[in-house]
Amino acid sequence: MRTLAQNTVPDRPRKDAADETAGPAKRHAAPVIAVRDVRISDRVTGREIVHGVRFDLTPGRTVGIVGESGSGKTLTCRAVLGILPPHFEVSGGSVEIDGTDVASLTPRQWTALRGTTVGAVFQDPASYLNPSIRVGAQIAEVIRIKKGVKRREARRQALELLGAVRLRDPELVYGQYTYELSGGMLQRVLIAAAVAVEPRALVADEATTALDVTVQAEILDLLAELRERTGLALVVVSHDLAVVAQLCDEVLVMRQGEVVEQGPTRSVLHDPQHEYTRLLVAEHESYGLDTFLTAQEAS
Repeated sequence: MRTLAQNTVPDRPRKDAADETAGPAKRHAAPVIAVRDVRISDRVTGREIVHGVRFDLTPGRTVGIVGESGSGKTLTCRAVLGILPPHFEVSGGSVEIDGTDVASLTPRQWTALRGTTVGAVFQDPASYLNPSIRVGAQIAEVIRIKKGVKRREARRQALELLGAVRLRDPELVYGQYTYELSGGMLQRVLIAAAVAVEPRALVADEATTALDVTVQAEILDLLAELRERTGLALVVVSHDLAVVAQLCDEVLVMRQGEVVEQGPTRSVLHDPQHEYTRLLVAEHESYGLDTFLTAQEAS
């Protein structure tokens, strides 16, 4: 009998996620991000940490990556963003953003790409915002530099963004420091900064993990609204299947650096083929997983 540590070959192949959940326009759209058999290794030990991840992310679609801590979720996303820790490297496969293999990009080209084509939101927003500068000024500075607009216009756009992410008093929040804002407010500010120059794709790495259930639901609704309104493509990394069920069209289930199951979200979570996926689904059933899946099917 196989154990959870062993890979289980699915009894039958999954349909491609796009075939099952997308209309013709989205199904045939060119991917904003194309991950092709990406392998990530530790330069020091030579050990391969992530083994052959692949997925396409097209406009208006959301790909979820789920798995336990240490499964390779975050490393995969950092490879996509070109920010792997110093002792890790992409040792095989490729990442393409808008058709360009990012392995050939210079640091200056990466700087131009981040924010304008692909943005990111991480788990601890306070770590990515400067505590000595008012949060609104930080967003305005990104807009001013990336868009080349004057300070007054950058401030106007920053205030508009703070309103768009459902902060009740944008003028007040604009002038505040990180220590004056709650975790949920900081996450909204970070999302505003990430979408300030209208990237085509956004990587949300455990963006709701530290938030309470109510605020988490609000942030997920906000991401879904941005996707519907702007055609934003999303990569959502989480250990929480309820988050994936609520937001994602396709899901990759990772364990020990390997994708053990992949396919349309409702197929994978309704009828998991791998033992590890079945265990995850069973663990989340008490959290209303079926409710999210039913809501997604009705939408």
